[in-house]
Amino acid sequence: MITATNEMTSFNPATGEPVGTVPVTPVEEIDEIVARSRTAQEAWAARTLADRVEILRKAVPLMKERQELMAEQLTAEMGKPLKEANGEIGYGISGYEDELKEIAEALEPDRHEDDNTTSTLFYDPLGVCAAITPWNFPFLMPMQVVIPALVAGNTVVMKPSEETPLTGQAFAEIFMDILPTDVLQIIHGSDDQGKALVKSDVNLIGFVGSRAAGQHILSTAGADLKRVVLELGGKDPMIVLKNANIDDAADFAVRNSFRNCGQVCVSTERIYVEDDIADDFEKAVLERTAALKVGDGALEETTIGPMISREQKDHVIAQLERAKQQGATVACGDTPADGNFVTPTVLTGLSHEMEIMRDETFGPVACIVRVKDDKEAVSLANDTPYGLGAAVFGETSRAAEVARQLTAGMIGINQGCGGATGTPWVGAQQSGYGYHSGRDGHRQFTQVRVLSQPRS
Repeated sequence: MITATNEMTSFNPATGEPVGTVPVTPVEEIDEIVARSRTAQEAWAARTLADRVEILRKAVPLMKERQELMAEQLTAEMGKPLKEANGEIGYGISGYEDELKEIAEALEPDRHEDDNTTSTLFYDPLGVCAAITPWNFPFLMPMQVVIPALVAGNTVVMKPSEETPLTGQAFAEIFMDILPTDVLQIIHGSDDQGKALVKSDVNLIGFVGSRAAGQHILSTAGADLKRVVLELGGKDPMIVLKNANIDDAADFAVRNSFRNCGQVCVSTERIYVEDDIADDFEKAVLERTAALKVGDGALEETTIGPMISREQKDHVIAQLERAKQQGATVACGDTPADGNFVTPTVLTGLSHEMEIMRDETFGPVACIVRVKDDKEAVSLANDTPYGLGAAVFGETSRAAEVARQLTAGMIGINQGCGGATGTPWVGAQQSGYGYHSGRDGHRQFTQVRVLSQPRS
């Protein structure tokens, strides 16, 4: 990404070629944009919940019509393999109508009674929502923040990542085509625009991104007691118990460590495996890692695309180099790669004194640590300020007992951390502040008001 005075160019991270441009929003115009959102919000909130849902349902044919082009554009400017780009957009589309229904049900008034009083909880809009969305899932993540805000009757000013502005623009245009004027607006830029939006006269900030950026947002929002929903980074652990199915565990470890080139908030970055099966597990992981094909996401044979940028690659390589200097062993990978590519790498011989075991990598590196038992595994897995996702592989009942001892917000047992339909996406500790999705997540985009009267 390079910005000129009035224009931002998005570059293909695999080839370095320009993909397209968007206009940069002048910082001095952001307050006016938010003011237009506030003006539009009164009429949008005055519509019934059912009316807002019906309007938003009109996005379905537009999303389906534009899916193929958006997927190609997503791959071109973000780098993930085309199959995964299509999967991201297709997943969002396939669940969209059910999501609208779920949000609407979550926001219906909720009645409570005791012997003396009848109370009704109403889920009213907060006002204007700032939606600041990431580059690693540039279509799906706006769906999780923008849509519940709109259904609730808020208006939204969306700032997509400066790394994927074209996908953000394509997403916003679908909804701007069906919504009343200024109910959804989009701004483009980098840190200056994001900071100006956070400081502006918004009521709620929905942000998905790094812990450092989330800390800044929370600090700034606190001055005016603005509501925030922050999904932040992670350093997700995986525990492999001695009674685990080794093939299943190795399949998951490789897939979840390296998909999207490790650029996933719930990527597996730390793996703790019991000594009894460590040799067999490591062998299975190395075999699967060696079979991965790194390349341009537009090529059919590619399974791992590039890092989003040279800056992100440099961060990963520097962390790898420090780990080796501190005594880590390269079991697989860590071979030179041109451009923004990084070879999927497996490290062993690690300790928790090493930076790579403590700081988020957000790249294609899997760290395997041998432990004597599940007690040690839990202690090391919880030795982190993060707490987004985790996974435990082993005999189901024992794995569940271990999982309940972990400090992450979402733990998968013999699977990833994603829950059943209707469950929230929630981080613990410094991986989240508030949460989204599911009934309770949707309600965080509202102001709860309680009306009480004597029971007749």
